[in-house]
Amino acid sequence: MALKWLKDQINSIQGTLKGEMTRLKNATLLEGIVAGCAAVAYADGVASPEEKQKMMGFIRQSEALSVYDTNKVIELFNKYMGKYEFDTMIGKAEAMQAIGRVKKPEEARLLVRVCCMIGAADGSFDDNERALVTDICRELELNPKDFDL
Repeated sequence: MALKWLKDQINSIQGTLKGEMTRLKNATLLEGIVAGCAAVAYADGVASPEEKQKMMGFIRQSEALSVYDTNKVIELFNKYMGKYEFDTMIGKAEAMQAIGRVKKPEEARLLVRVCCMIGAADGSFDDNERALVTDICRELELNPKDFDL
């Protein structure tokens, strides 16, 4: 009995540590994606409910990001939206700074793909949203043409 209990405790601790390590490892990616989503959502002046739902759906489905509490994601999104609402130039600068911290090429490409999905979530990937995602590509040193921009 004691051996089974000890094994269960070790497995529990390993699971917790794995979740914590994943969270720490991907905090930069999470913030970059949320900042990019807020930027794209605000590109047409209004963050639609569809755009917010699409972002939350992606994060819940992502193996790397699903370890994050929904409240944390909402808090980050509101942080960036607040900066845009205060001043669009400050909002964009702060969002681009967070986006620019995403350094791994595969993560950068993922961020751009998510931003494209957010732009199209309300049924229209308009010129303002496309221009912003193009700026994001340049910030991440990616070719916008690789994303049909």
